[in-house]
Order: sequence, then structure tokens, then C-alpha cells
Amino acid sequence: MPDVPVARPALVFPVPFPAAAVSATLEAPVRSDAKANAKPKALTAYRPYWAKRFGTAPFLPMSRREMDKLGWDSCDIIIVSGDAYVDHPSFGMAVIGRTLEAQGFRVGIIAQPDWQSADAFRALGKPNLFFGVAAGNMDSMINRYTADRKIRSDDAYTPGNVGGKRPDRATLVYTQRCNEAFKDVPVVIGGIEASLRRIAHYDYWSDKVRRSILVDAKADLLVYGNAERAIVEIAHRLAAKKPIESITDVRGTAFMRKPDDLALDGWYEVDSSEVDTPGKVDKLLNPYLTIEEQADDNGASCAKAEAAKAGDTPPAADGAKPMLLIRRPVEKLGSRAITTPRDRTVIRLPAYEQVKSDNVLYAHANRVLHLETNPGNARAIVQRHGEGHTARDVWINPPPLPLSTEEMDHVFDLPYARSPHPSYADANGSHDGETKIPAWEMIRFSVNIMRGCFGGCTFCSITEHEGRIIQSRSEDSVIREIEEIRDKVKGFTGIISDLGGPTANMYRIGCKSPEIEAACRKPSCVYPGICSNLNTDHGPLVKMYRRARALRGVKKILIGSGLRYDLAVQSPEYVKELVTHHVGGYLKIAPEHTEGGPLSKMMKPGIGTYDRFKAMFEKFSAEAGKKQFLIPYFIAAHPGTSDEDMMNLAIWLKHNGFRADQVQTFYPSPMATATAMYHSGHNPLKGISRDARKGERVDIVKGDKRRRLHKAFLRYHDPNNWPLLRDALKDMGRADLIGNGKHHLIPTWQPTTDGSYQSARRSNSTPVAKTGAKPATKPTAGRILTQHTGLPPRDNGSRPARPGVAKPASRPVAAKPAGRPASATKPGGRKPR
Repeated sequence: MPDVPVARPALVFPVPFPAAAVSATLEAPVRSDAKANAKPKALTAYRPYWAKRFGTAPFLPMSRREMDKLGWDSCDIIIVSGDAYVDHPSFGMAVIGRTLEAQGFRVGIIAQPDWQSADAFRALGKPNLFFGVAAGNMDSMINRYTADRKIRSDDAYTPGNVGGKRPDRATLVYTQRCNEAFKDVPVVIGGIEASLRRIAHYDYWSDKVRRSILVDAKADLLVYGNAERAIVEIAHRLAAKKPIESITDVRGTAFMRKPDDLALDGWYEVDSSEVDTPGKVDKLLNPYLTIEEQADDNGASCAKAEAAKAGDTPPAADGAKPMLLIRRPVEKLGSRAITTPRDRTVIRLPAYEQVKSDNVLYAHANRVLHLETNPGNARAIVQRHGEGHTARDVWINPPPLPLSTEEMDHVFDLPYARSPHPSYADANGSHDGETKIPAWEMIRFSVNIMRGCFGGCTFCSITEHEGRIIQSRSEDSVIREIEEIRDKVKGFTGIISDLGGPTANMYRIGCKSPEIEAACRKPSCVYPGICSNLNTDHGPLVKMYRRARALRGVKKILIGSGLRYDLAVQSPEYVKELVTHHVGGYLKIAPEHTEGGPLSKMMKPGIGTYDRFKAMFEKFSAEAGKKQFLIPYFIAAHPGTSDEDMMNLAIWLKHNGFRADQVQTFYPSPMATATAMYHSGHNPLKGISRDARKGERVDIVKGDKRRRLHKAFLRYHDPNNWPLLRDALKDMGRADLIGNGKHHLIPTWQPTTDGSYQSARRSNSTPVAKTGAKPATKPTAGRILTQHTGLPPRDNGSRPARPGVAKPASRPVAAKPAGRPASATKPGGRKPR
């Protein structure tokens, strides 16, 4: 009976539930209660802190000189970040800093400090309330290393795109330095690095399971997800002189507590520390037996009865008072499950010491965690770290409640300078020269219209961080920001580069019923198909597009965010609007693969949905008189991908005339479901069991050689990959794909190469041979040399396939002529998620 919990009040004896009731699973819906669903306090409902009298800063200060100009003697809160400070709503430190400033707090910024000593962390003096620490907009390890664990030479969040300006595991290092600088100042950690490492997690770079970052960092509090609600509540409580140890009830936070904490009295604990057994279940008592007979039936004597015979009362163990079992009423939902009060229930995960050495329990813990991500029904989670007297529990409160449209408008309408801090300007006072920050340049003329994603892609961490409930801004707020860009941002040429977010087309889309949404525990609203309760109306988005492009001074509105095409095909009106007015020649989409095996592990739709969208895209492009191309992205070496799957994908690519330049190999980010597959070899989507006949095992692509092979299949057209592919195809029994005909995947001949190739993105290029290397030999007479030009394939006059005749899956056909892009890349682009 896998994944079966037992509910019991913490610190009291187990409640003897009937055996039938124990059949409840973690997947069972959890009914909400009034207290848990009470309307949260709005961000604008707090009484401003007294320091609001200082007004708004043009930029949050990064030096004592700036503080003096503002008239500050100290900062109330200091934010430490691994990114350069850009005062823009796409940068986390700016959003949190401006949100706290709106509450009346004086907020300072320490950006990319020298972490070799604590001196840089004393630059703004001692904060009155707390340090807020974040690694930046990216996990510091992902920012620093490639999927092949190679050090990156660049950093898009640093002036001049210079790498190495932040330490590995920046949250740990910065927290340590903050504690050294001022030992008595609380430290609150947050950002995506803290969010994705809030429990024991597999760390790809060290290839082991690490403890919760809260344990390693020794911070006082962890804030996960979009943190506006939590950080505002924490700041006001600390300003009211509440000790940080008392802040244990704020949603979206995690903290450490002792296992015997008296505050746990009255909590129900769901024991989910094992997979194949439900946990300890007390034997049902026979109501017809006397107390003495019950004790005798259990092989013991009744101390009370024995004492009564002796005329005495039984002593309590260790001199303690006898513990009274207070039976709380539990509610039965039909015949499936019993429930406990959600706001007083905590789920116990397997301890760190268990999951670090037991892959089955690791996969199980990941599964349970993802079942508790809906703010409407999620319960608190606890995980033990340490043993004996050093044991501590990492306690994770339920996720934060989504911001309302009014609160989203409040956050995005704050007085951002929409520019990097002046200290990063070059000699000309500009940010466009040698000190340019690439991440700022990318979003300089873009507008974020929403948050969250209900796609549930297993390789992506958006759901774990931002949640799957869409939080949308109002149309008026978006239009105001476009006008502000037009009127205030230097260099604006009339083109808005993006109106989007995590995805381009989830604006104002959500569940038709708030009650169903609050009770739902599905990891995705669009897999394996679009949920019947999901509203897929793109009307509000189309209306906003039309209003935005009609603004004075706006020449074009482009869509740069990744498009969820399985949603788009539900609205032909939206696709027509998008293709006719908002595509700049190329549109990025991410089918990720063509084969059912890996797609089922990714929770992505089948390639047939891509074909439907492609047909609509081409139809509306032709009607608009435009020649436009789709740029599909694919992942190599994803868990569940066989060598044959990659071979079939390569055949599909050649059949459709695609030559991918930018290729992404699967990157196991902390806490993602696909990362749990990669580490454990189990599929958490199917349930976890130690029984080999149950659950699902996953083919894991590990080892540099096999990962290189999968990447080579995506770049089948690169001569450097042909020797590797020839050997692999022979081993797979598919030597029929090797030949010089148009129906073959790779040729038999081999041009002379130096092993290098030049990518549109410098960091993706393979360097040329070093000086002193052996010179390339002269090509053998008769060999054909090829060069990838990045242009659509020429019409070679080949005979098209006969209508209605299916092409064999094992033999690629000639690339289709006229209009197929030969390069699935866009210079400087990043893969959408």
C-alpha cells in the first residue's frame, strides 16, 4: 500500500483509526477550512513604518554616501544579492526592495560583494531589522556551470558580462559573511536558490544529496516563492520588536525547530517517511473486554488495576504527569479518506539521513513535496536533519497565497528607475558600452504581464518557485508600463521586445471554479490533456495586444516569451492575432521531443499538437503575406530518453529541414521532478514502491559519453559528430541510416575538421584548435566539404513524396524545400520554459 499516511496528533499517543480509514492516500483531496482560506491581508493594508517620511529613493542606496544624501543614519533592511543591482521589476532585489520601501522601510543594497571577508557586508552599517540574502535571479551553480559541469566564461547579470563575480553556493557564503559582520542581526534567505533547496535535495554538481540550505546556511528564516507577502509580514513583525524565533506561522517560509517543541502540541502529523507501509497503526480495541482483559490480551498487566489492589496509585514514568489523549474529531470524505484540520496538520518526510542513501525514499519525498504545492490545500511539511541531541526539524509552511490583480499592480507600479544603478555606468555615463549588463539589455523594453505556470513540465522549476496559479496584472497597469518605457527609457525605438512572463499565453487563464482550484492536486492543468475545468479563453490577451500596439509611439509589439502552443491551438483568434502582428520573423516554441517516452516523463504534449499549431501558423502567415518561421527547441539526455528516441528525433529534424545550432542538454536543477528521476531512477509521477512490479523505472542518461551522443543526435548535421554517430548507429543495428543518399541521416565520408564550430552565441561555441596543434591534412580528392550557413534549404528539385503514402520512420527523407528554417536558433536567445 504505497504512499499511505497515518494521521496522529503530535506529541500524543497515536489515534487508532480504523483500518479502512487508513486507505487514504496523499493524492486524496483535502477539503479546505474557513480559517485556512481566510482572505489574506493585502500588501497595501499595513500601517506604514515611521521611516516612510524619508520618501522614495531614486535608487536604493549602495553606499554610505547615498544614504547621507537621503538623510538616513541607518538602513532598516539590507538586501545582499549575487546580481548587479538593476532597478527594474524583472530583478528580484528591486522588487523586494521597492515593496519594502513602499511599506516605509529604509532598504539598502549590497550587490555582488567581495565575499573574501566580511568588510563588504559592513559597507552600509548595521541593519536595524534584518539582512535579506539571495544568490540572484538564478541559482548560483546554474549561473556558473554548464550542463556538462564546465565553468562558464560569462555572467549575464554582471556588468560587462564578466564571470566569477559571485561565489559558488552564494546563499551559504553571503549568509556566513553577514553573520560575521553583525552576529546579532537576523538573516532571512530567499530567491530561487533558497526556494529550490528548501528540503534535502540532489545536487548535480557534487553528485550527492545535500541538506536543506537552511541547515547549511544557519539562517534564521527561509522565504520561498514570490516573497512579497512573507517579507512584508516579517518586516512589520520585527519592527514591532517580535523575536524572529516567534515567526513560525507565515506562509511561504521555512525554519528550524526542535522535535520536542512544545508549540507542536495539538498538531496532527501525517507519517509519510516510508513508501510500502502505512506506518504504525494501533490494534483496534475489543469493546467487550474489560481493561484487565485488554491488558492481558496484549501480554501486559494493567498497572491501574494492580495498584488498586495494592491500595496505591501508579507512578508516572520519569516523574512526569500522565499525558492525556485528546481525541480530535476527524472528518470522513465518502469511503476514501479521513481528514485532519489542514491548518494543524504536518506531513513528515523521510529524514535527510534516509534520503541521502536511499533513492526510493528520495523519489518518494519528492513526490510528496509536489503534492503539497497548491496554496488552496497544501499542508505544512517537516523533515528531520541530524540524529540524537543534534536532531532538528526543517519545518516548511504551506506556499504563499497568490497576489490579487490589485496587489500585482501595486508591485509593478512602484517607482522603479528601470535602469542599472549609476555606479555601473561607463565613462560616458551610459550602460550600453563595456559595462552593459546582458540580462538588463534582454528585458530593457519588455513587460512582465503575469506570474506562475500550470504546465508542470518536470524539468522546469517555475511551478516549485512561482506556483501553478496564474497571477495577472490588469490591462491598465500593463499599458501604463509600456507608456513609461516609451517616455522614460533611453534608447527606445518604438519596439516592445516582449509582453509575457514564464509563458507568453497564460494571461488571465485559470480554473473555472475557485473551489475546484483550491482542492486540486494535479501537477499539471494541461497534461496528459487540457483539463475540462481550465478556462482557455485568450480574449483578454488579444484585447491587450490590440490596445498596446495602438499606443502612440509604439511601432511593434513582439512576443519573446516561450509560447504554450497546446493552449494556443484552443484559440485560433489568438494565433491569427499573434502571427499577423506580433512575430518578428521567428517564433520560439518548445516541443522538447518527438517521442512518447521522454515526453511522458517531461509532461509535455505529443508532437501531433505541434503539427496542429504549425499548420495554423503557416496558414495565418500566408494570409498575412509574411514569410515566418517556427524555432523549435529540444532537450537532449532527458530522463526516460533512449538512444533510439534520440535517433528518431534526429530523423524528424532532418525530415523537417531543421539544423539546430543551440542545443540544450538536460540540466538537473534542484527539486525538479525530472531531477528526482535522474538521481533515483524512479518516476515520481507514477507512484513509488520498493516492489519492482509496481511504479515505473526510468532510463537515466548518465555519463559523458552517452550525454554527448544524445547531444550529437540533435546536431546530426555537424561533421564533428559523424564518427560518434556512425559507431552508435552500427551498435544500434541501424547502419542503414549511414550513407550518401538524401534518405540517410549521416554520410559515409568525413571532411577534415579541427573539432570546432562557431555558434551564434559565443558561450555555446567549441573553441578552435590551440596554437601548435597538428595542421589539418589536405582533404582527400573526391570528398565533399559542407558548411552550415543558417539559411533555409534550397529547392534541390527532389521529387516530393506521393500524397497519402506514409514515410518509414527509420529512414529520413530529403529536407523539404522552400520556407523551412535550417537553423533552430536565434542569436542571443535563451530557451523558454
